[in-house]
Amino acid sequence: MVVAVAVAVLVAVAGYGVYAYEAGLDLSGEPTLVVYTYDSLFTGTNQTAAVDSAVFGTFEAAHHVHIEVVNPPGTLVGTLLEEANAPTADLVIGLDEVTAPEAAAHHLLIPYNSPALADVPPSLVAEIAPEHSVTPYEYGYLAFDYNDSFYNATDGAVANASFETIAANSTWSSNLLLEDPTTDITGEEFLLWQIEYATVVEHQNWTEFWKSVDPHVRTSPDWTDAFAEFSTPPNPPGMVVSYSVDPAYESYFGYPPTFGSTVAHSNGTSYGWKTIYGIGIVAGTRHLSLDQEFIDWFLSGSVQSEIPTNEWEYPANSTIALPPEFALAVPPSSITPLNDQVAPAAIAAGLPGWLSEWQEVDNQYG
Repeated sequence: MVVAVAVAVLVAVAGYGVYAYEAGLDLSGEPTLVVYTYDSLFTGTNQTAAVDSAVFGTFEAAHHVHIEVVNPPGTLVGTLLEEANAPTADLVIGLDEVTAPEAAAHHLLIPYNSPALADVPPSLVAEIAPEHSVTPYEYGYLAFDYNDSFYNATDGAVANASFETIAANSTWSSNLLLEDPTTDITGEEFLLWQIEYATVVEHQNWTEFWKSVDPHVRTSPDWTDAFAEFSTPPNPPGMVVSYSVDPAYESYFGYPPTFGSTVAHSNGTSYGWKTIYGIGIVAGTRHLSLDQEFIDWFLSGSVQSEIPTNEWEYPANSTIALPPEFALAVPPSSITPLNDQVAPAAIAAGLPGWLSEWQEVDNQYG
């Protein structure tokens, strides 16, 4: 009888374990939200534990839920696609204006129109997911960072850089370090920026730029390597494709100012590419109501106030005050975003072909 009771207990415990997994519960009986995201989320001030506690821990305590943060290998969209028939995640944080429409096209997300979007500019929603498959939580702008040496060599002209000048002047193009768009998201976004600039501003075939610069320009496999090369003496490139808030980051951490940042200029107008990051609910989630409450929380002041100095982006919530160092960045209000010239779905549809065409031009002229 003792053996029989023991076996019964083991079966019951095993059965509860299966139920708990299928219901998304931990062993305490609390629901578990599985969140897929990138490994650098909220790491900008090296206070990851404190920020994670303020963001995830506070929500856990308030909602009696456990949050499991996972950094999957590969891309977020790729992981969601692999698990489409048996999803593990409830939420995904970090889809951007390029990958969000791709995820939506594959029906990997559940749309949600959060009431907290009342404090978010409608343009952010329109530029990443007008159908609300993803909710924007931060944004920024691509930029050309330029060092003091190149600023002096160009008599300050680089502060008003343009795609036309870079294409027409081999000295400029040989001083530009780019990220490979086939291997890096920053390079991919730069390609989109240049394509839209050529289409909307120059009214010409976008490949003409690449045919001009490819014999001279430097290319790095990713942003980390590119910025490290830009920051390392003795012979760094004069410019690197990076982000407009870089001077703010430099000042915040007390580094001596060594570079500036600019976008693309033409006839008195500044044109940029807005990078937007969003959070989405994974199709197949076991906790839809909690997912929605988490998105509302992610747009609240408590979380959004952590964005500037941990993500080094602008918070989507427009009511959040910015640190004084952000005054050193190119003011977003002065930039005409080229994102609003193309629908997110068109980006998802056109990108594979543009990347293939870029590779062909690079192979021929690079």
